[in-house]
Amino acid sequence: MRVSVITFPGSNCDHDAMEAFASRGHAVSDIWHKDTDLQQPDLVILPGGFSYGDYLRCGSIAKFSPIMQEVIGYAHKGGLLLGICNGFQILTESGLLPGALMMNTSLQFICQHQYIRVETSETPFSFGLDKYRALDIPIAHKEGNYFIDADGLKLLQDEDRIVFRYCDKEGNVTPEANPNGALDNIAGICNEQRNVLGMMPHPERAASDHVVSQDGLYIIQAIENYFNSR
Repeated sequence: MRVSVITFPGSNCDHDAMEAFASRGHAVSDIWHKDTDLQQPDLVILPGGFSYGDYLRCGSIAKFSPIMQEVIGYAHKGGLLLGICNGFQILTESGLLPGALMMNTSLQFICQHQYIRVETSETPFSFGLDKYRALDIPIAHKEGNYFIDADGLKLLQDEDRIVFRYCDKEGNVTPEANPNGALDNIAGICNEQRNVLGMMPHPERAASDHVVSQDGLYIIQAIENYFNSR
């Protein structure tokens, strides 16, 4: 696959994302936010970090970067687009995904290992994964509390667009397993066409033998398997 990772001022997980895919033999390009060429990717990643210092609202300035017009056009044409943490925030600010990421209910920055449950295998990002499997994927955010109005939530539920939910080690979705207060324990959602995924947890931080969990590889492998199945 050809993978393009967008770097904004303040991105700090761009190289983690690039390494996670490059280590598996994929051609990876680092795309600066002022560029206007995505370099013909099979997958675009908006990485985690603090784009533009998270001034105003997280992701609210990044959506005006020149490269975002290319990203939005790419997504509307069906290209695979993955937003991780700050990338998820940018996707909601850009209108590519519904809802918003608000301050954690604790009002604290949370950095910890967190289990998330696979809610659907019917996306390119969860292709072939066992439904209800619990994955150990780290989180690191202060504004990860997903919110959407009642009609929007029902649409996500009815259309099977909630891809990941926060859970405990056994896969139980409970209030106690929800680290940030996200509505319906939502950790990741996709768009109606299912080619855009936003998720707060960091699979790229759980994709190496050098870290505690390698469960992020399941998500990377799902993308690979989807790509190879086409």
